[in-house]
Amino acid sequence: PFVIAGGSCALNPEPVADFFDAVVLGDGEEVVLEIIETVRSGKAQGHSRIEILHMLAKIDGVYVPQFFEPRYKGQELVEVTPLVEDYDRVTRRVLSELPPVDILVQPLVPLVKAVHDRLGVEIARGCTRGCRFCQAGMIYRPVRERSVEDILRLAEEGIKSSGFDELALLSLSSGDFSCLPGLLVKLMDRYVHEYVSVSLPSMRVGTLTPEVINQIKRVRKTGFTVAPEAGTDRLREVINKGITEQDLMKSCQDAFGAGWNLIKFYFMIGLPTETMEDVDGIVELAVRARKEAQGKRAQINVSVATFVPKPHTPFQWAAQLTLEESKERIDRLKNTLPRKGFKLKWHDPYQSYLEGVFSRGDRKLSVLLETAWRAGARLDGWSEHFNLTRWQKAAENAKLDLDWYLRARDMDELLPWDHLHCGVDRSYLQKEYEKSLQQTYTPDCRNHKCQQCGLCDFKTLKPKVNPPETSRHSPALKSSNRKDNKQQERTVFSYRVHYSRTGDARFLGHLEVLQLIFRVLQRAGLPLLFSQGYNPSPRVSFSQALPVGVESHVEYFDMDLAVPLNKPDEVVKKLNQQLPGFIRVTDVAPVVKKSPVSCLIHYEMRFPDSVKTDYVKEKLAVFSEKDEFIVERIRKRKKRELDVKPLVRSINFKEETLFVDLLHPHNAAGTNPREILEKVLGLSNTEALLTRIVKISSREVAAKS
Repeated sequence: PFVIAGGSCALNPEPVADFFDAVVLGDGEEVVLEIIETVRSGKAQGHSRIEILHMLAKIDGVYVPQFFEPRYKGQELVEVTPLVEDYDRVTRRVLSELPPVDILVQPLVPLVKAVHDRLGVEIARGCTRGCRFCQAGMIYRPVRERSVEDILRLAEEGIKSSGFDELALLSLSSGDFSCLPGLLVKLMDRYVHEYVSVSLPSMRVGTLTPEVINQIKRVRKTGFTVAPEAGTDRLREVINKGITEQDLMKSCQDAFGAGWNLIKFYFMIGLPTETMEDVDGIVELAVRARKEAQGKRAQINVSVATFVPKPHTPFQWAAQLTLEESKERIDRLKNTLPRKGFKLKWHDPYQSYLEGVFSRGDRKLSVLLETAWRAGARLDGWSEHFNLTRWQKAAENAKLDLDWYLRARDMDELLPWDHLHCGVDRSYLQKEYEKSLQQTYTPDCRNHKCQQCGLCDFKTLKPKVNPPETSRHSPALKSSNRKDNKQQERTVFSYRVHYSRTGDARFLGHLEVLQLIFRVLQRAGLPLLFSQGYNPSPRVSFSQALPVGVESHVEYFDMDLAVPLNKPDEVVKKLNQQLPGFIRVTDVAPVVKKSPVSCLIHYEMRFPDSVKTDYVKEKLAVFSEKDEFIVERIRKRKKRELDVKPLVRSINFKEETLFVDLLHPHNAAGTNPREILEKVLGLSNTEALLTRIVKISSREVAAKS
């Protein structure tokens, strides 16, 4: 196979270049198809592997690492030699406009909880604010906005095909989208009665306007994150942030005034020219921001990370804090930020140290990476798995000085990524670094004249920005007269949906099944009623939660609808079309809600091979002879006892299968199949987990039957 990489880290792939046949620099939507066609045709014509790599090298934006040879003097990179004629530099692939809507309208919907568990719609790509620390702001230029019409269509089709109840408007700086207030009005008017909320990623201070805030809160209050980046106006001038403390206070005042009680701040420590006064400014800024709540209960979450210099930015020549300096500044924040009303989170400085090594590293690091992997490094992005000592020992074995990668670079030094061109000229980055030391501001080229970064030719490539709205107070920006989510008193039509969960469905947790069912009901277009309050949710109630690992033929949930179903059989078919094959709806029927009752549930269980038949029979014989069988449980750190004997109504073992009837009493403690396996049969936890358990039937019984 051909191993190919892409993404933002691909603009300096040198630390991992030895592991890849090719690397895509820049936008991938078009080039991925060209790569597939090239490899396919090359193989069909009988070309060798190296011949196909030569073919790939001719595609704009494709970097083949083995066609460049680095040379070192000690640890210093002194030369990168091209090995193929007319292939001495690779330039980032840039789309002149965002990809067409048609290829984006059916997003993948995970069955398990994802980090970004919502529909993401890219409203723009690129940012030219010119923050000097920001790699994305340099390597995703120019700004290319999607039209409002295309965004509305993406949202419409995406929500319909996914069932998500949250829509995220994505870009590097969503608040800078030229038609944002009007777009939010259109989206909220469309989805307010379907209880689909709209969220924005980290907002730039100054773009969090009252118009934006008032639209977002119409369904539910999604979070607000603002990124001052630095604690003082002086340091924000150094990084070209272009915002002041006054701007920040105004944004906090607007958010608190609109009913929010939590705002998240993001800062970096270790930015060029930073002093301890700037670090103390982070605390002072957070304290002043909370005062804008004017006595209301308010929470300020402060997130801090060590600044890691990135390739293709004005600060690519700057030094990174040492490990000790990072820990010292984080400790200072821990000790000075008040506890009440504030929460401090920080990125692990040990991880930031290693990120700094790889951020501006060269091909020598591939040896380090492989050595650490062979020593057991796995999943190091998670703090519980990360072990810096392992990496330091690997560096010793590879004869590498890790601190050397964190040092400041000379302006004329050869950098490992100099043969990879992001489109922004090196001379522009150098000028920006010099301007940072003078605290000189560079304006945004989308609103001012071209800043001569070297990217746009204004023929095939230029910024693409929507015409601005004529006025923030124009009729187009006003919400419709339709009332928001205040459901009037209405007749409720309740239905019970019976379904089975078999096969791979046993690996889904209860909350994941809830989420899946909610989305399926939305995709099926059923007229669900919602709860009221700050976070509306569908009025759907489920039967008792099924433990992970257990299958069932007799699950159900009740749902409240605004109108009756004329053809329940059609609803069964429609729901099954939206469900994965291991979950099947068997019946939909009106339900009359009544008081909960006890249930008698029949289970069938098949043991793993490690559990022997004679052992099971022996344990069952002991259990049958006892008048009571007390099991101990730990609940909320307290030891409790329960007699499970009266709850096990029958238990038989035949043909390698255990048949069990368990009583699940209403308003009293019950037991479950795994507890029976572990406590009654004495199976280990692993053996109990490996036992295939199927819930076969369930029937209501009188409490004492």
